[in-house]
Amino acid sequence: MDSSSSSSNPRWIHDVFISFRGEDTRKTFVSHLYAALTNAGINTYTDSQLHKGVELGPELSQGIEWSHISIVVFSKRYTESCWCLNELKKIMECYRTHGHVVVPVFYDVDPSVVRYQKGDFGKALLSTAKKIYFHSGEERLEYVLSRWTSALTEAANLAGWDVNNCRNEGELMQQIVADVLEKLDSAFLPITGLEKLNCGGRFGKTNAANYAHFEYYLVIEFIVTQPSKVCMMGIWGMGGLGKTTTAKAVYNQIHRKFEDKSFIENIREVYEKYSTGIIHLQQQLLSDILNSKEIIHSIASGTSTIERRLQGKRALVVLDDVTTIKHVLIVTTRDVRILKLLEVDRVFTMKEMNERESLELFSWHAFRRPIPIKDFSELSRNVVLYERTKEEWESILSKLERIPNDQVQEKLRISYDGLKDGMEKDIFLDICCFFIGKDRAYVTEILNGCGLHAVIGIAILIERSLVKMEKNNKIGMHDLIRDMGREIVCESSTKEPGKLSRLWFHQDAHDILTKNSGTETVEGLILRFERTSRVCFSADSFKEMKNLRLLQLDNVDLTGDYGYLSKELRWVHWQKSAFRYIPDDLYLGNLVVIDLKHSNIKQVWNETKVEF
Repeated sequence: MDSSSSSSNPRWIHDVFISFRGEDTRKTFVSHLYAALTNAGINTYTDSQLHKGVELGPELSQGIEWSHISIVVFSKRYTESCWCLNELKKIMECYRTHGHVVVPVFYDVDPSVVRYQKGDFGKALLSTAKKIYFHSGEERLEYVLSRWTSALTEAANLAGWDVNNCRNEGELMQQIVADVLEKLDSAFLPITGLEKLNCGGRFGKTNAANYAHFEYYLVIEFIVTQPSKVCMMGIWGMGGLGKTTTAKAVYNQIHRKFEDKSFIENIREVYEKYSTGIIHLQQQLLSDILNSKEIIHSIASGTSTIERRLQGKRALVVLDDVTTIKHVLIVTTRDVRILKLLEVDRVFTMKEMNERESLELFSWHAFRRPIPIKDFSELSRNVVLYERTKEEWESILSKLERIPNDQVQEKLRISYDGLKDGMEKDIFLDICCFFIGKDRAYVTEILNGCGLHAVIGIAILIERSLVKMEKNNKIGMHDLIRDMGREIVCESSTKEPGKLSRLWFHQDAHDILTKNSGTETVEGLILRFERTSRVCFSADSFKEMKNLRLLQLDNVDLTGDYGYLSKELRWVHWQKSAFRYIPDDLYLGNLVVIDLKHSNIKQVWNETKVEF
């Protein structure tokens, strides 16, 4: 992939255009400069092969317009060439209108001479104008001179290089190449979202940016210390943590060291969009590295072609958003199993920011400062918005408590949709609604009792970055992942809570018990009250919830026939209950766990239980 192809501006086809007077510098300074730039992987264009006349042809005009940077080499006799002067005029027009970067180099001529057109340099300028426009009249001559002198002055006022001030030409070449590479950095893979935090390896403005990309430096260090061998590494973490951003930043930092390179984004999306997704990706890789338009007819032939054509090459390949081993060097993925199957040399795990760092990052986006503005501190901890009034924030925050931001949910849902086993999805949704913060062994026993094979299921969720393990073997989950799972549950019935499979939202659970509106769809329910607001419901509120298997009640009493509670119950977490013994009519045949902490229970049963 040409370095220019990664430019954020589609106009730029070339990295650098060199403007110079051939008779002065072509065989000396410019030839050395061209070689130095090209050897550094910089796509460099000159006008040497063009037929030169008085006016610039369309080919040369496009060559300037399509270049990101122009290096103008001023020499003593530069102004003797109307071609050079018109070239400079075009360059400075692009500088003013197209975002073109101009770097002057003063070769055996003082910058002040160019800036003010002094001495022989100025005389040559006037002479050139007279030769070309002698028959055009005095007004035309003044007009041409003003355009040329303006371009010379403007260019000479820009930061550049004075050859006379450098110890040797070789050192100057290195400095120019380094300067060009730094200027080109901004034209490489664009990094969205954190540019204003100066990400991509040049942190310092904020701890949040450092934290969000803390693996960046470790990746760079790992790459540069590797011997000359094929090396694979993976960047793993949940959606939205910055895996792609980190990979882009690493790519931008090191890709100049590789003659052949390719950054293939959105592999999962391409794989799903095209029926020949893998072949499409194979062709892109060959196109990037070999500039080849080779047609691939099958996955097997594509694999063979890539192995054959890339053999012996020192290439940098980044594969973004890999979801299957078939996609396979830097790999970003949400599924750590892919990296294990690939036997990568190193896995870099993206960590979530803590509350302080998250708030700082949000504040930079929302307020353009590291801390929230006055009166917004509390709201800033709960919602990520931009340019809203306080009243609007409060309104939307209320809405988001029930309906998470759809764009965030869409991105996070990729990992959930990638679960191919319905049991894995059920385990995930149960954890989202009931078991965050619970002991892993405890949850595994309960879910196994539900027939969900939780040992392997929870392991897969951890590998997919949907669940994480906290201290003391507690199950954890990022708040956004939790909200995504709960939103999936809500999608099944947006207006009738009694038809949801899981009820965790206080008002929904309270309403269906009050109105007896629960249905056989309900598999889990949680309702908690503080001791000061104890409530009581009729047991027949559970009559229709025949598939209820998970139940948590705190400071809730039931009256009536406990036989109405589901016989499918596996987990009953009933704390601070008022009864003094377990009701005789509560069916316990399928229970795995019954937790009655802080209750008034004095004995297990009121009557002797005899099993036959």
